[in-house]
This record gives sequence, C-alpha cells and structure tokens, in this order.
Amino acid sequence: MRAIGIILAGGNNHRMRELSQKRAIAAMPIAGSYRSIDFALSNMTNSRIQRVAVLSQYNAKSLNEHLSSSKWWDFGRKQGGLSVFTPTVTNDNNSWFRGTADAIYQNLDFLKESHEPYVVIASGDCIYKMDYNKVLEYHIAKKADITVVCKDMPASENVDRYGILKMNEESRIEEFEEKPIVANSNTISCGIYVIRRRQLIELIEKVSEDGQYDFVKDILIRYKNLKRIFGYKIQSYWKNIASVEDYFAANMDFLKPEIRDYFFRSYPDIYSKVDDLPPAKYNVGAKIRNSLISSGSIVNGAVENSVVFKGAFIGNNCTIKNSIILNDVYIGDNTYIENCIVESHDTIRANSYHKGEGEVRIVVEKNDRFVI
Repeated sequence: MRAIGIILAGGNNHRMRELSQKRAIAAMPIAGSYRSIDFALSNMTNSRIQRVAVLSQYNAKSLNEHLSSSKWWDFGRKQGGLSVFTPTVTNDNNSWFRGTADAIYQNLDFLKESHEPYVVIASGDCIYKMDYNKVLEYHIAKKADITVVCKDMPASENVDRYGILKMNEESRIEEFEEKPIVANSNTISCGIYVIRRRQLIELIEKVSEDGQYDFVKDILIRYKNLKRIFGYKIQSYWKNIASVEDYFAANMDFLKPEIRDYFFRSYPDIYSKVDDLPPAKYNVGAKIRNSLISSGSIVNGAVENSVVFKGAFIGNNCTIKNSIILNDVYIGDNTYIENCIVESHDTIRANSYHKGEGEVRIVVEKNDRFVI
C-alpha cells in the first residue's frame, strides 16, 4: 500500500476510572487474549502498510512491553517496520505531547524520512476490522485533502462524546463538532483519517507555529471550509473504548457467536502477542456457560456470560456471572462475583461477595496471595 501508518495511543481517559490507572487505554485487554491496539495494528498489516509508528505517552509501560517485538503483526522487515515513539527531551523540545497534532509534530522526522505519498492515522482504542486500501481508493477518487472514516450510530446511542459531523450529498463534510453539548447528527467520526503525507507535514507545522496542538480541533474543524474533507461511511462493527461501560460492552459483544466469527474466523485475521501458556483447565465441578476462558486459566467453579483472561484461577464453589476477570487474577473458594470487572493481578479472598448494582463495578483487591 502506498501509505505509512500512525497509531495515536498516548491519551488518558478518566471515564475508564481505576482501569486506566495502570495502563494506557490502547493496552486494555479485549476478548480474552488481545489488547485494543491489536485491532489497529492488524488492520495496518492486513492492508499491506509496511511502516507504522505508535505514538504513546500515558502509562506506556504495559503498552510498550506488548509492542516489544513487531513480529506478531508481521512488521519485522528490513524495509519499514514498527516504531514506538514516546516524548523525548531534546535541545529543541522538553514538553510532553500536548495533543494529537503535537505528538505528530514532535515525531515529524518519521514523516519526512518516509517516501510513501499517503498517511493513514488511526486511534489505538477502537475495536474494528478495516481494509485501509478501500479508504485510500475513495480518498483518491474524491480528490480529497483529508478523508474521515465515519459511522451512523443508532438513534438510541449517546453520541455527544464523539466528534459529530454532517456531510452534503457528495459526502463532503460541511459541519464538524467535537464532543458537542447537544448533538445535531448521529454520524460520528471513527478517529481514522487518510491524508497526503506532504500536506500533513505542512498542516502540522502550521498549527504548531500557531501554538495549537489538537488534530481534530485545530486541523479538521479549523480547515473544514478551506480543505476538501470528505467522509467515508462504514457499516461494519466498530466500538470505541471510551468508558468503563463501553469497555464492558465490547468484551460482552465477543460472547456473541457472530461477533467472534467476524473477528476471529473470517479473513483477515486479528493478531496479538502470543504467550506460551497451557490450554485452559476445567477441574471437576467446573460449569461453563456462554463464556470465554483464556489459556493458562484454571476453573473449579461456575462461570456464566463472562470473559476470563489469561492465567486466572477460579476456586471451588465460586460463581462468576456477567463479569470480566482480567489477567492473572486469583479468586478464592466460595466467592460470588456479578456485573464486575476484576482488575489484573488481584487476589480475591475466599468467601468474598462482589456485585455491581446499577452499573459495572470495578474490583481492585491487592491482598497477599498466599495467606495462612
């Protein structure tokens, strides 16, 4: 593909509550064995984009560890490859990334040293499948300056936390408002953009000179009447991990056979870093119903409508309902958990009771694992 990729993965989101205190949103575990950034990375490699930069910042440790080897997404090439950029103190700059545009500006050499004519910019916190080649073909056919991937959301969906746009009959964007108080459209931006590389360099340098730092507000919205900005609508599955409720719903979606088949049993594939763990083990007394149980887990109790991530242990006579159990959690005997997200590496003492009432409850327990 005649494009390079940039994945924006440095932001923080306080609506993720305790879940974002130890990891970047792009590193959030998804569907038992994946991270949210895996979907953007897989889309890049499946679209034959050979050179990709990940711009990380907030709580980047777990994300950087996940990206420590590019071979899992087939970026280990002599030409191209995967680069991870974090804020760096230099003679010219000692600031953190102050926004998405500033993150690109501080790593502008990545763009200037590339030769591909186009750039695909994507967010690292969205769950979807996409062939970016189709977006690029649309971009060229429309003679667009910027193409924004967008989606019509159901009327019942609360869309005021997204970028809201309106297009004319030619699909050119006429209105664009970021996180409006009252949304006047149900068409949202999916945080995926295609732009010519040289034009991106010019725009990023211009907004930086003006002391502006945000790609959406200071480029898309500011230039919507000056540049040819078009929308490319998608109909397929797309979910943004923007809150605890969104994160819970996204994982619960993978309990639906049609969603699992779409992502994991139909071409192209979704890739992730592979851990050398044994298959999940179900001991006598284990009862599993409509759940995902990941490798390295040991189950002794009952699990229903839940996602259990890698290396979890569920004790005797436990009941897990409508919950997400993250990596390396130990749950003691006779424990009841319902409508909860249990944070990774937690140790839940025997005979515990946790239930989310009215909203998803996040369980964070840092007990000693082996207490006599």
